[in-house]
Amino acid sequence: MPKRTSPLVLFQYKTFRSLWSASLVSNLGSLVEGVGAAWLMTSLTTSHEMVALVHASATLPVMMFSLAAGALADNFDRRRIMLVAQLLMLGVSASLAFLAYAGALTPWMLLSLTFLIGCGWALHDPSWYASMGDILPRQHLPGAVALNSMSYNLMRSIGPAIGGLIVATAGAAFAFLFNVLCYLALIIALWQWKTEPAQNLLPRESFRSAMAAGFRYVLLSPNLLTVMGRSFVFGLTAVVILALLPLVAREQVAGTAITYGIMLGFFGLGAIGGALLIGWVRDVLSNEWVVRGAFFALAISCVCLAWSKHVWLSCLLLLPAGMAWVQAWSLFNVTVQLSTPRWVVGRALSLYQTASFGGMAAGSWLWGEVADAQGVSGALFIASLVLVVGGLIGLVLRQPDFETLNLDPTNTFSEPALQLDLRPRSGPIMVMVDYRIDQKDVTEFLSVMAARRRARLRDGARQWALLRDLEEPQLWTESYHVPTWVEYVRHNQRQTHADAEIVARLEALHRDDDPPKIHHKIERQTVRVHDDMPLKPHFGRT
Repeated sequence: MPKRTSPLVLFQYKTFRSLWSASLVSNLGSLVEGVGAAWLMTSLTTSHEMVALVHASATLPVMMFSLAAGALADNFDRRRIMLVAQLLMLGVSASLAFLAYAGALTPWMLLSLTFLIGCGWALHDPSWYASMGDILPRQHLPGAVALNSMSYNLMRSIGPAIGGLIVATAGAAFAFLFNVLCYLALIIALWQWKTEPAQNLLPRESFRSAMAAGFRYVLLSPNLLTVMGRSFVFGLTAVVILALLPLVAREQVAGTAITYGIMLGFFGLGAIGGALLIGWVRDVLSNEWVVRGAFFALAISCVCLAWSKHVWLSCLLLLPAGMAWVQAWSLFNVTVQLSTPRWVVGRALSLYQTASFGGMAAGSWLWGEVADAQGVSGALFIASLVLVVGGLIGLVLRQPDFETLNLDPTNTFSEPALQLDLRPRSGPIMVMVDYRIDQKDVTEFLSVMAARRRARLRDGARQWALLRDLEEPQLWTESYHVPTWVEYVRHNQRQTHADAEIVARLEALHRDDDPPKIHHKIERQTVRVHDDMPLKPHFGRT
C-alpha cells in the first residue's frame, strides 16, 4: 500500500478537481432519477419483484457490456468515450421524462429505459476509473477511489431526500427532467479537459484481441480472481438493503417517497463516514478483516431493519450499513487498480465491474423473489444469514493485500536487427531463449520460470514451454509463440519493472559469459505447386 496521505491533496490537480466537482452534480441527478424510477414502479405495479428489478435493470448492463467497454477504454480516447456515454444517457433520460409526462410508461417500458441508462454507465465507468491513472500519480490512486466514493455518497446523503421531495411535490417525470439538466455539468467538464494524444507506434489491437487479452490477464492473476470472486458474493448479498429499501419504507415503516429518500440519505451519510475513515481502518485492520467486517456489519443491519417499525430507528441502522458498503467496494477497486499495469487496467476494472454488478443484479432479482415469497422482513432475515456465510468465505478465499510491485512499463525494448524483410502481420513467430543452469540451481530456476511463464502468458505469449537438452543437461530453452511480429513487439512493450525483476533473477542464474541467447524464428510453410516441382518456401502471413 502506498504511503497514506490525505485524499484532499488531490484537489491541487486542476483536471481532477474539475471532473470531481462535475461528478457531484451528475451523481445528484442520477440519484434523484433513481428515486423517481423506484417510486414510480411502486405506483405502476404491486409486485415486489418488479420494484427490485428497477435496481437490477440499471446494474445488469454493467455485467453484460463492461468488458467491451474496458477494451474500448484501453484502446481509444477515454475522454471521448465518456462524452459519448453521457450524451447517450442524456437522450434516454429525456425520453423517460417525456413518456412519464405523457403518462405512457408501463412497468416493462420503465425497466427498458433504465436498462439503457445502465448501458450508458457500463460504457462510461471503465474509462472513468482508468482515467484516474492518466491524471494522477499512481500513489494517489487510493485517494482518488476514496474521493470518488465520497462524491457519490455525499450526493446519496442529500440526493434521495431531494428526489423524494421532488417526486412527492412535482412527480417522477420532473425527477427525470432534473437529471437531464444534471448531465450537462459532466459533459461540459469532459469537453474542457484537454488530453494529450497517446504516443503509440503500434497499430491498435483489434476489438476481439483486446477483449481476449483482458480475459487472459485476469485469468492468470490469482489476486484479481480472488477480488472478483469476493466482490461478486458481496454484491449478491449486500445489495438486499438497496433493492428492498423502497419496500422497507412503504411497508415496514408506512412511509412515503420522502421517507424513502431520507432513508437513502442516511445510508449515504454512513458511506461518507466510511470514506473518511478508510485510511484509519486500513491502518488498523488487514484487507481481509475490512471485507469480513463489512459482511458482518451488513448482516447485523439487516436483522435490525427486519425488526424495526420506526423511521428514526431504521435511519440510524442504515448508517453502519452505508459505512460497510463503501469500505468494501473501495477496497476491491483499489486492489484491482494496484494489481494491474496501465495497458490492461480498463479491462481489469471492467471485469471487476462485471463481477460486482453481476452480483448486484442477480441479488436484486433474488431478494425480490424472496420478498414476494417470505415478505420483506423474512427476506432481510434470510439475507443476514447469507451475509454471515459470505464473510466466512474469507477463511478459504482470503482477500489479498495491496500489491507493492512496480507495474510501470520499462520502455527499454528495442526491436532486434533482422535479415528477413518482415511486415507487421508476418507470422506466426516463435521465440526461444537459451539458459545455462548449474544442477544445484535447477530448483530455484524452475521456481523463477513458473513466474516467468505466468508473466509471458499474461502479456500475450502462446504455447509456452520449457525444454531441457538431453545431450547438454545444463542447457535449458524457454520457447513461446506469438501470432505476428507486431504482437511480439507489443508483448515486449508490456514488460513492467516487476517483470524485469524476474528477468534479472533468471540472468543471475545463467552460467555463461554472454547473456541468454534469444532466437527469433518464423514458421515456414511448404506449398507444393506441381507434383513434379520442388517445394517452395513460404514465410508465414504478410
